[in-house]
Amino acid sequence: MAKFSIHPSVDKGLKKGKPKFAGGILSCHCKTAPVTVTIDGNVAHNHACGCSKCWKPAGALFSIVAVVPRDKLTVTANGNKLKIVDFAAVIQRHACTACGVHMYGRIENRNHPFYGLDFVHVELSKDRGWAAPEFAAFVSSIIETGTPPALMGAVRARLRKLGLKPYDCLSPALMDAIATHTAKAKGVLAA
Repeated sequence: MAKFSIHPSVDKGLKKGKPKFAGGILSCHCKTAPVTVTIDGNVAHNHACGCSKCWKPAGALFSIVAVVPRDKLTVTANGNKLKIVDFAAVIQRHACTACGVHMYGRIENRNHPFYGLDFVHVELSKDRGWAAPEFAAFVSSIIETGTPPALMGAVRARLRKLGLKPYDCLSPALMDAIATHTAKAKGVLAA
């Protein structure tokens, strides 16, 4: 069987989060003058993401990404090193111009279902206790980044073994949230 890394933070198993975790600091990979982002509180919807836009450590097939309310995220050091990777993307990912690490992603479209949430990679924190990943999203998208289709059965099996149910979109609960938002915006459902 082919060897592959889902992500270094989950390859040896999931680490449980701590109830009432207070948050912590995320740091880019720069040895000097790192960009730091402080998160006030825990994250939600932590998951493995196979999309081609998310930042992944070298050799990993997936990123590990979660969300936090945007008012709970503060750039606390060297924010001048941040640059948006793709202004046309729905999630505007703010990356360190020196090391390339994505520090957070923000949706600026007020009509988007996830407006108000920032996307973060808690693996960038030395603090322990963040909510554990719950599922895997956009699994088939790893083919777009070079994973052979023949490996997909093994990838899905490994995700299941880790306790990360694989989806080719988001989890059903998040897809329901998107559909509810859309239906309310169209007037199909009462607000």
